[in-house]
Amino acid sequence: MPALAGLESITNQDATAGLREALVKGSQVAVEALGKQDGFFGNAKVKIPLPESAQKVEKVMRQFGMGKQADELVLTLNRAAEAAVPEARTLLVDAVKKMSVQDAKAILTGGQDSATQYFKRTTSDQLRVKFLPIVKKATAKVKLAQKYDEYAGKGVKFGLVKKEDANLDNYVTQKALDGLFVMVAEEEAKIRQNPAAAASSVLKKVFGALKL
Repeated sequence: MPALAGLESITNQDATAGLREALVKGSQVAVEALGKQDGFFGNAKVKIPLPESAQKVEKVMRQFGMGKQADELVLTLNRAAEAAVPEARTLLVDAVKKMSVQDAKAILTGGQDSATQYFKRTTSDQLRVKFLPIVKKATAKVKLAQKYDEYAGKGVKFGLVKKEDANLDNYVTQKALDGLFVMVAEEEAKIRQNPAAAASSVLKKVFGALKL
């Protein structure tokens, strides 16, 4: 109820503009943070590990002094994600522009990450379609599939590596999406918690009202 009461004095136009700006701001910061060298690899929150079943092989290989090969493989997974994320910028902004006034009001009076959840729900499929070919290009360039086959092949005959884990492009694409939304949610949380720090007076007005 406090959120609804705080928003009563704010016009639909302000509410929608404030939310759109918050999402654009959060998505741009997230893209910039992830779409660079070590954006994924250097961030423990989003760093992409080997597929779960392949991690069993990884442990064995490290025990036999093949840690360098394992490290290189993990690095290439993360580099592929870092190459894909910058391409999300335009799609994210376009998705924000399509948000309705009703959507904005519902999100502003929802949970702390309701904007991110809306974003995730309405853009994931489109982003996946855009990310996948970029990931494929990046993995092909560094011969990721070949490296993985050489690496995981040692575990396949023992039944350690699942067949579904063999499609690394899909795996990296999904992990890139997951990481992107983690970072967007972080930015949304920051704005909600401290609207006074936001550059826009609209953001201060809208998110400030929610804290009344």
